[in-house]
Amino acid sequence: MNYLHKELQLDAGDVVEVTLDHPANVQLLDSTNFDQYERGRPYRYHGGHARESPVRIAAPHGGRWYVVIDLGGGAGTVRASVAVLSGAATA
Repeated sequence: MNYLHKELQLDAGDVVEVTLDHPANVQLLDSTNFDQYERGRPYRYHGGHARESPVRIAAPHGGRWYVVIDLGGGAGTVRASVAVLSGAATA
């Protein structure tokens, strides 16, 4: 499976902003669920299929998180950039 990912250290209330060049799945996963994702096992995430950009997802709690961007098994490529908006969910 092809995907883009970025590891982030986030605080509760931080918002991850992902800018895409076309629609894709954008998911925010904790370490356990990222491991499950990589193994092709069931996992839980925040986010989903994004048709518009940018996509903003708030971290529900602090810790290590992974932003995963994929095309759900579809053909093609996607380009993306990731930024963290510190404390944006509480501002």
